Amino acid sequence: MTTLSERISQSAFDGSRLRVVLLLDLYDGAQKQFLEAYEHLRNQVASVPGHISDQLCQSIENPSQWLITSEWESAPPFLAWVNSEEHVETVQPLHNCVRDTRSLRYSVLRETGRGFAAVPGVTKGGLQTAPRLGDGVVRHALTFTVKPGREDKVAKILAGYTSPAARVDESTRLRRTSLFMHGNRVVRAIEVEGDLLAALRHVARQPEVREVEEAINPYLEQDRDLNDPDSARMFFTRAALPAVHHVSADGPVPSDVHRHALYYPAKEGCGMTLARLLAKQDVAAADGAGSPVHSSTIFQRDDIVVRLIDVSGPLTAKPALALGVNGPRKAATLARLLAPGQKGAMPTTDEGISRFLDQYDMDPITDRSASPDSPDSPES
Repeated sequence: MTTLSERISQSAFDGSRLRVVLLLDLYDGAQKQFLEAYEHLRNQVASVPGHISDQLCQSIENPSQWLITSEWESAPPFLAWVNSEEHVETVQPLHNCVRDTRSLRYSVLRETGRGFAAVPGVTKGGLQTAPRLGDGVVRHALTFTVKPGREDKVAKILAGYTSPAARVDESTRLRRTSLFMHGNRVVRAIEVEGDLLAALRHVARQPEVREVEEAINPYLEQDRDLNDPDSARMFFTRAALPAVHHVSADGPVPSDVHRHALYYPAKEGCGMTLARLLAKQDVAAADGAGSPVHSSTIFQRDDIVVRLIDVSGPLTAKPALALGVNGPRKAATLARLLAPGQKGAMPTTDEGISRFLDQYDMDPITDRSASPDSPDSPES
């Protein structure tokens, strides 16, 4: 019998096969153009390492509704593909055909029939070993850079916005928004109960949010026009920073917990490896006793890795655990994975690690939580 972990967790690093489901609603008359675009996409993705198979399905009840499913050896190769510039360019022709989309991603836990073994030449991947315990929260982040020298101006604008209403619809609600900066990089992490896409669309439509987004436009390194759907979509696609791992310690949240975001600029091509190292360390810390880190969420895209942690007490009380590397070998591995000019010599004393930790601790701009007692109220 498979045991259920009592610890809240999610992970892209458990080695299990991944099933991706893409729901699409086509514009009237766009079927021919869609099928042509899909053939191009299918031929491109077939050569991506880690891809096993895909299916295109059409609804028997509403022919305008389509379904694309794909299977991957594991989550990391899919995430590397879906977050790449190649993917952004490949799916661009689909946008003119599709009225609405929704992407769902699942680890394979059980299956019947011959399943995976029936796919010729494929030997990697397996089933998720045990179900994980969820908390009904979807975690996501956005990141972008602003023009050097304008960081203070952007921070002031972002800190002064009026929060939108927390309730999106009957089943979706904004739970928390945390915004940080490191140099000229901005990271906005959000927690949503319900449908993430519905929440993102809800926030984007709010006039107070739109006003702030327009105000920071002149200071962004990547140009965008929020009145142009294609420009806005491309910006937010490139800004997406998905959560690849989350773990929370058992028990109630301590009263002295504070939220920090740590930015780990990875060496070229090493972002996923670095994220996996931190994830493994956080699981080990959650299983042990005495860690000040109550929960950790790791966001990763290409070579950008951000670790959002809720820490009990001062960040430097147990600096190695706060940094995510408990032990000299793990610290040395982290040093090798960091971008040149960032790593330096990894110190071994608590005092040295505290100084090293300070390099990665992002500056907090806002951290707003919705009131659990009043779901229709704005974040406070």
